[in-house]
Amino acid sequence: MEIKPIAHIKNDFTSKFAIPRQSGLTSIKSKIVFEDEYKDENAVRGLGDFSHVWLIWGFSENIRDNHSLTVRPPRLGGNERLGVFATRSPFRPNNLGLSCVKLEEVKSGVIVVSGADLMNGTPIYDIKPYIPYSDSVENASGGFTDEREFRTLEVVADESVKAAIGDKWQVLEEILKNDPRPAYQTDGERIYGFSFAGREVKFCVNDDVLKVLEISDG
Repeated sequence: MEIKPIAHIKNDFTSKFAIPRQSGLTSIKSKIVFEDEYKDENAVRGLGDFSHVWLIWGFSENIRDNHSLTVRPPRLGGNERLGVFATRSPFRPNNLGLSCVKLEEVKSGVIVVSGADLMNGTPIYDIKPYIPYSDSVENASGGFTDEREFRTLEVVADESVKAAIGDKWQVLEEILKNDPRPAYQTDGERIYGFSFAGREVKFCVNDDVLKVLEISDG
């Protein structure tokens, strides 16, 4: 089966590092820009009546010639292996992702969503409305995610550092509190860095406190 993108996403995540591990963990807004053949108001007629949508998309930066049937989920500290189909690892046989995002605005050719866990430029293969009566399952179990507490970090930064990214600080703080480091890296002396919203962000982590050291021009 051959599939082709119907759209691509546009947002401030210009590198894989620090992208949320699940959708809905931040309020960052993204634009979904349709390909020319789908830039028709008829294609999104009625979509604005829904609050959330499912995105089916491709891990365009994680394409490999081979894959493993087991992976190391970050929620388990990166030290335990589970079957790939028991996780949401980006390294999958068909490189397909599924995310539930909040629908903010619907226009011909473009929709705006929040909470996406996708990198800028990611291809979107389909969009489907989230339907509460069928998509929300009462008393569902979450496997190993129910057993491990979702840990967040305290984020601190000088006011001058916050000012360097202006009105995007709140979203950046949401990203950082979810601990963007690889699960196996816990060195308190290490300085980490990544690109976000046209800036380079550098930080370190000690005792569950993440300190933003610098935000500079990318």
